[in-house]
Amino acid sequence: VQLQASGGGLVQAGDSLRLSCAASGRTFSNNAMGWFRQAPGKEREFVAAISWSLIGRTYYADSVKGRFTISRDNAKNTVYLQMNSLKPEDTAVYYCAARRTVVAGTRQSEYEFWGQGTLVTVSS
Repeated sequence: VQLQASGGGLVQAGDSLRLSCAASGRTFSNNAMGWFRQAPGKEREFVAAISWSLIGRTYYADSVKGRFTISRDNAKNTVYLQMNSLKPEDTAVYYCAARRTVVAGTRQSEYEFWGQGTLVTVSS
């Protein structure tokens, strides 16, 4: 699976952004997908994940719960991260990731495929 993340940019606190991650290669619809982020000088951390199923069970880091929404469109081989009420502490490079199983995980080690990252900068 090859992943291409896009949609990052410079926004002000309180604004919204939607990140996209387009997948190609192997079958996308059988892969759980996740978003992670890495802020300057910090470790990469989990943001959100979605399982593959008709329901698409989702998981969120506490820091983004209620503000971010992960979704997927299997027909378009794309996963999205809708980010609302952005804060300066959301500034980071955001990475999408895929794993071979249908069940989403929250740990980086659970994901075998990674995109190149897209930068989100939130000014105060």
